[in-house]
Amino acid sequence: MSKPSPDVYEQGKGMDAHNQVMREIRSRKEASYDPHEPTRVWLDEDNTPGGVKRSLTIILNTGGCRWARAGGCTMCGYVAESVDGGSVSHGALMDQIDVCLEHENENADEPAELIKIYTSGSFLDEREVGAETRRAIAETFADRDRIVLESLPDFVDREKIGDFTGHGIDTDIAIGLETATDRVRHDCVNKYFDFADFEDACTEAATADTEADDAEAGIKAYLLMKPPFLTESEAVEDMISSIERCADVEGCHTVSMNPCNVQRYTMVDELYFNDGYRPPWLWSVAHVLEETADTDAIVVSDPVGHGSDRGPHNCTECDDLVQKAIKDFDLRQDPSVFEQVSCECELTWETVMERDRSFNQPLTR
Repeated sequence: MSKPSPDVYEQGKGMDAHNQVMREIRSRKEASYDPHEPTRVWLDEDNTPGGVKRSLTIILNTGGCRWARAGGCTMCGYVAESVDGGSVSHGALMDQIDVCLEHENENADEPAELIKIYTSGSFLDEREVGAETRRAIAETFADRDRIVLESLPDFVDREKIGDFTGHGIDTDIAIGLETATDRVRHDCVNKYFDFADFEDACTEAATADTEADDAEAGIKAYLLMKPPFLTESEAVEDMISSIERCADVEGCHTVSMNPCNVQRYTMVDELYFNDGYRPPWLWSVAHVLEETADTDAIVVSDPVGHGSDRGPHNCTECDDLVQKAIKDFDLRQDPSVFEQVSCECELTWETVMERDRSFNQPLTR
């Protein structure tokens, strides 16, 4: 990852200035990673269209997101953990799957009903995960109820989804849409595609759903709460609007709001250390969940790094309580959980929402 550069596929996409800055920042990372070991694996519970299910989350260590190698998203540092060289062999990827299954066997009483596979890029991009590996993974998890696969909309098509639904596995494609507002996605996140491309991917998933005999297919939209260059109130307004727009798209059944956290080797990291960025308030996350509880979709959030300066946080004293309420909402979809948490810092958040006007000088840290 020491010399990130765009492939032909990425040239001319996104903002050239953003990409140039991001490539320079990413080039500072010199660590190397074992292609036979996954980046991370853990057990949890998740809310799905089929109810709450025990989940096994796998982050495969691939050659990295091709868009990130071009420069990529302003907030995403995951590509810094990728294997050098841009590709990982079929055998090495299947070794990673074996490690994850061993972890599950040692830490769970029974196999998880839900499998979630991420690559910090696009699982359906055959440069990251080849067709042979994709089909082998589908066969490996053919006995599970549901699987979630991460991808940019470019690589979503009904045939690839059919590799999984053909085994009778309900299949969801997780797309990092970040926002339904094209200008915010392009200028603040530096993601090149449009909302119309997301809608096209939803159409592909809906078609795969229709063609599947014994399984369902759909889209899970990932949205970014408070990308750089937005005030707290602008971020909240954009998030509420984005959730509502996603819920109106046929084929999109779940929206996951991801509050931005400060990751190393990113533009957000540079802004943060120059007092130009503050991660969102957990009160903002709770407010958005309350406001969108009645939308026609499952809306969830999992604030990573909550309570830390680099993650979504309030005043530190109430962070764990608000995070617990968010987790409770994820599973039960009941906004009344937020009536049970309060703190004096909520007044500070309300003041920030009202008075914060300039993206480069956050009103509070």
